[in-house]
Amino acid sequence: MIVGVLQIALRLPEAHSLKEKRRVLKSLTTRLRNRFNVSISEVDSQDAWQSALLAVAYVGADRGHGNRLLDQVLRFAERERQIEVVDSKLEFL
Repeated sequence: MIVGVLQIALRLPEAHSLKEKRRVLKSLTTRLRNRFNVSISEVDSQDAWQSALLAVAYVGADRGHGNRLLDQVLRFAERERQIEVVDSKLEFL
C-alpha cells in the first residue's frame, strides 16, 4: 500500500472575508474530489482570509500512478483563477 500526500499552500488575493475564502475552497475541494477521487482537507491557516494550506491524500498500490495523479491535482489547482499556488510539497509514506 502506498500513501501519497500533497500539501498545497494557497493565496486567495480576492478573499476579503472568511466566508469568501470558504466559498472558493469549497468549490475547489469539491471539484478535486469529484474529478480525481482523492481525500482533501484544509489543514492550516483556517482563520486567515487570504491563505490556506490544503492536504490531498492518495492511497493505492502503485506509486507511479499516485505521483501522476497528485501532479494532475496540482496542475488543476494552478489553473484556478481565484487562487494562487504559493508552494507545494509531495511525499510518499
